[in-house]
Amino acid sequence: MQPEERPEAAEAPSAPWRAASIFTMGAVGLLCKGFLCLNKIETHGMERFLRLLDERKEPKERERGLITVSNHISVMDDPILWGTLPLGYMFNPDNLRWGLASYDLCFTNKGLSTFFTFGQTLPTHRSAHSQFGGLFQPTITQAIRLLSRGPFLNANDPPEKPTTSLNNPDLIDPFSSGHLTFSTNGIDTFPAPSQYVSRRHAWVHIFPEGMIHQSEQRIMRYFKWGVSRLVLESDPMPDVVPIFIEGFDDIMNEERTFPRFVPRPFKNVRVTFGEKLNTEEVFGDLRARWKQLRANEEQKSGTLDVGVLNEVLKYSDEAVRIRIECTDRIRKAVLNIRRQRGYSDEDPKNNLASTWLREGPNREGRQDDNSVTREE
Repeated sequence: MQPEERPEAAEAPSAPWRAASIFTMGAVGLLCKGFLCLNKIETHGMERFLRLLDERKEPKERERGLITVSNHISVMDDPILWGTLPLGYMFNPDNLRWGLASYDLCFTNKGLSTFFTFGQTLPTHRSAHSQFGGLFQPTITQAIRLLSRGPFLNANDPPEKPTTSLNNPDLIDPFSSGHLTFSTNGIDTFPAPSQYVSRRHAWVHIFPEGMIHQSEQRIMRYFKWGVSRLVLESDPMPDVVPIFIEGFDDIMNEERTFPRFVPRPFKNVRVTFGEKLNTEEVFGDLRARWKQLRANEEQKSGTLDVGVLNEVLKYSDEAVRIRIECTDRIRKAVLNIRRQRGYSDEDPKNNLASTWLREGPNREGRQDDNSVTREE
């Protein structure tokens, strides 16, 4: 169960913080849209997706969160993907996506941390680079709460004063009173976005492959289980929209030469927005099993806050089975969009982690003939 909404919950971050976020997201959106003008853009299902965003324009009128999920084929997938949206959507952060960004790349100092936080990305540890990675890290809890009916406050947790060093990623909104923070590792300090009324039932985008993978046939890696937590634990069940992207790997091919940091223009870019899934039909039985498992545990140990799990809910055989099946269904939804784009059915082995995991430091590098995988 989620904590009760308290009257002291803030409607939104401070005006300076909101202004900085609007400027950051709008400026990045404009840059991406300007770059896309140098390419041939093809979108499918955009009007349907925009209608969904329009229905979600007012945070207080939303009834559920939104999860979008797609394949991951270049370092520029996000934000160029959202550069395909009309200009009017780029300056309303309350109705734009929240994303998960690599801590060791995007949150290494205060400058980067500030930029990516204003850009509505959450600091996410990667298991290959941090002992704090995995699907049970605090950032996933924040994502689950963003998708749920917040705000989520804890009056017993006073604001943490962040380290002021520019080499430290810690952040806090200095203009907000009673500002709630969260920590990704027990040491750092970041704003907890789920504390605000305007962030309830938010939109979260995720690349479940967790790594960039490029191949001529747009083959996808296996999906990691973190996405299943967003579907199973958010309350109520979020809407889910699968997306399939093409051509971004030509803009930022992993084998590009100097200058590597410059996106390549004059490419063909295609984005296909799938139909909103009938989530009750696709995930209803799994959510029912999860709720029963959770209810059994809460009878034993007491009520658990949204996004908080005990050991049984993390590691029991039933919990693992539910996550595996949920992740598989999400991946199949994206594969259906891939199939609509004319690609042949993939080898079922691509859905298995064992197909991709290898021994040694490059255990998730090149897989076979013309495919390239890289940790983002």
